[in-house]
Amino acid sequence: MGEIVGAAICSHHPGLMQSRDFRLLMGAGRDSDLIAGFKRVRAEIDRVNPDTIVILDSHWFTTGYHLVDGGAAYKGRYISDEMPWYLYGLAYDYLGDPGLADLCQEVALEWDIKAQTIRDPDLPRHYATLNVVNHMHLQDRKVMTVGNCQTAKTTHFLEMGQVLGEAIRRSDRRVVLLASGALSHKFNDLDWVQQSPRIFDPVNLSDPALMASDLEAIELLKQGRHGDILADFAKYRSQPWEGLGGHYLQMIGALGGAAATTKGTALSEYENARGTGNIMIWFEV
Repeated sequence: MGEIVGAAICSHHPGLMQSRDFRLLMGAGRDSDLIAGFKRVRAEIDRVNPDTIVILDSHWFTTGYHLVDGGAAYKGRYISDEMPWYLYGLAYDYLGDPGLADLCQEVALEWDIKAQTIRDPDLPRHYATLNVVNHMHLQDRKVMTVGNCQTAKTTHFLEMGQVLGEAIRRSDRRVVLLASGALSHKFNDLDWVQQSPRIFDPVNLSDPALMASDLEAIELLKQGRHGDILADFAKYRSQPWEGLGGHYLQMIGALGGAAATTKGTALSEYENARGTGNIMIWFEV
């Protein structure tokens, strides 16, 4: 029987893929603590020693179905169509987990959940997966990506998380779930004025009210009060959290939904990225 042995919320923003010199310049002489956060999460992964990493990708927008990436291996070079001057030439080479992906589809069919596995070799990659794979050096594990259905309600994301959790139980895998995305995700306008010389300073978020909401949510996550977060999730969805919060919702759905009480440990500072709120939080399972 398979099991989930750990989980985390992970930032993936493009600034983290720039050179250290650039990050120091933008950080007023100090690097983003999310860089060290990647290493701290990787240390936790090594400690629990999973076979497979499941990345809940808040950038893989799907429509009409939850999708699971069932390819056996991925290799290529990535350029972002969002910011090709800034994020380009990103080489990637890692293994997938077709067996676990097929189990996800099997469970979804049994439970009448609108989800399916996709195995087309031309299916593009997204940097919410690739930045995490490369920064955490996950090439030594199998990696399976789950999309973010933009037509899903909160309950639908939780149901897909339950599908994922059941598929893992039916497998022989030890799995870590990585919810790749920000909390509040409202960008600064094109002509915004930086408030702090350190770009990563959360005072540079797009709205002080969003920072206050994020910090409140982080405290609830630390206490394992997922039921309270889910009871109030209409607020977080409307702010919005990145990908309507689908990365977090699918992760916590796999861990038991509102009944989950796993406590989070912050493995980075809370930081700004173009107005959005970012952090690394590990959940011991």
